[in-house]
Amino acid sequence: MSDTPQRPEYLIAPDPGRAGLTRAVRGVDHMGQSAEISVVEERPLTIFLNGQEIVTAMTIGDYPEYLALGFLRNQGMLRDGETVTGVDYDEDLETVVVRTDGQTSYEEKLRKKTRTSGCAVGTVFGDMMEGLEEVTLPPLQVKTSDLYHLARVINTTPSLYLEAGAIHGTVLCQGARPLVYMEDVGRHNAVDKIAGWMLSEEVSAEDKILYTTGRLTSEMVIKTALMGIPVLASRSGFTAWGVEIAQEVGLTLIGRMRGKRFICLSGNERISRDIDPDSLPDEDRKHRRKGAEDA
Repeated sequence: MSDTPQRPEYLIAPDPGRAGLTRAVRGVDHMGQSAEISVVEERPLTIFLNGQEIVTAMTIGDYPEYLALGFLRNQGMLRDGETVTGVDYDEDLETVVVRTDGQTSYEEKLRKKTRTSGCAVGTVFGDMMEGLEEVTLPPLQVKTSDLYHLARVINTTPSLYLEAGAIHGTVLCQGARPLVYMEDVGRHNAVDKIAGWMLSEEVSAEDKILYTTGRLTSEMVIKTALMGIPVLASRSGFTAWGVEIAQEVGLTLIGRMRGKRFICLSGNERISRDIDPDSLPDEDRKHRRKGAEDA
């Protein structure tokens, strides 16, 4: 395997040079010298479902339509078979209105809020476990050669993380190919953008892998399972409840995936160890992301 993996053609990839995502800020470094760095912008986005205001999320502002669709889908406010008739984004008002062909009312659900452990303070509405008992995930077989390739390609892809840090990435993958790479200040936002894209493009989930740079928390496991994706992998670590839920729903859960190492805490029987890790090149230090303790 080459030291520099060939860059795939993502369907959507980060655009760290896109206007409005970062801002140059001047400060003083450890030597007392003037220094300028790029910092990530964050801004509010208020999501409406028909005439009802649902939530205001802090986000970097790219792909607001996908974020709104995915958030509503992952909160159970857009049901399977429900027809979305329009998604209208107003940049000046910082709002997205998702319209459906039927009436919706979620006053009671909105009264039940749970603050999650996600960065930028994630919020989920209603019963966090709602719908999980109906989830049946396909027993997708995963090759370790694909996992190693995905990790090396994703971690060398130009991104806001490599440009400015302070951000999470989530990537939808199929086999050894990363398809859609989303970033945001909260890992939950990045996942919701993936969900919104899948809903908008009518993309199936049964043969997909979700790769994230963040912790494998209960929220991340629940979102992945409800999206129908059978494999969740991360460079970071686990929470106990996240592991328990993954085991209950049959989700393959792989964490601490750094360099040649990883650990699987759910679904090991679905992993095919088809390559010797010692045959792989070492990970370049400049592309090593933060570890589990601070992800």
